[in-house]
Amino acid sequence: MGRIHSVETFGTVDGPGVRFVVFFQGCPMRCQYCHNPDTWRADAGEEMSADELLSRFERNRSFYKTGGITATGGEPMMQPEFLTELFTKAKERGIHTCLDTSGILFPGTTSMAEASYQERLVQIDALLSVTDLVMLDIKHMEAKAHRSLTGHGNENVLAFAKYLEGKKKDVWIRHVVVPGITFDEKALTELGQFLATLSNVRKLEVLPYHALGRVKYEKLGMDYVLKDTPQLTKEQAKEAERIIRAAWGKAEATLESV
Repeated sequence: MGRIHSVETFGTVDGPGVRFVVFFQGCPMRCQYCHNPDTWRADAGEEMSADELLSRFERNRSFYKTGGITATGGEPMMQPEFLTELFTKAKERGIHTCLDTSGILFPGTTSMAEASYQERLVQIDALLSVTDLVMLDIKHMEAKAHRSLTGHGNENVLAFAKYLEGKKKDVWIRHVVVPGITFDEKALTELGQFLATLSNVRKLEVLPYHALGRVKYEKLGMDYVLKDTPQLTKEQAKEAERIIRAAWGKAEATLESV
């Protein structure tokens, strides 16, 4: 059984085609701009089985011909065994699987014991074997700024990106651009330079910061740290993407078969 926050039956922004989007409960990150703070607690949400979720998928399967299932959150990799079970059963039915993750739980630079490290890698490899596409959210390229923004450093995130390249796993990179935080030429250039070291990136999604999640914070009685931060304009979003692509060396997306 998995702990699920909610399900979106006709998602169009979480992977290729129309998607059945499963929002997993629980997340170790505390991103200042997160619009799903109600997914943070690991003990909340509803318990559901993989078969229950796939049954709901099958009700509208005809709409998902060019899409599939996306696991997002929260952080889906907090429930690796259940996520692997869901994706394994989905692949048995010929369903395209997509993982939307921060990569923060990859053990790349942690000081865990060798046995635990290897056990974690086996677990991750099992998941990747039934994952068609990974959407990796890179929050910030500078470790200190990443920690300030999310509560964690970015070492494991970048290590996961390199690990995915080694596995030749197709990746879409997502990057939220926030005025005064990630809308910074140096940081955006560093992101582009990092992408240039990866051969498996099929698409870049530059996501403009918006304050639509502010209402949730108010309902939950939580302080919204970015309440005075303006939303990113379309012009600023285009400029951010231009900077990234200039450093990356790719004028436009290189979307291939996923």
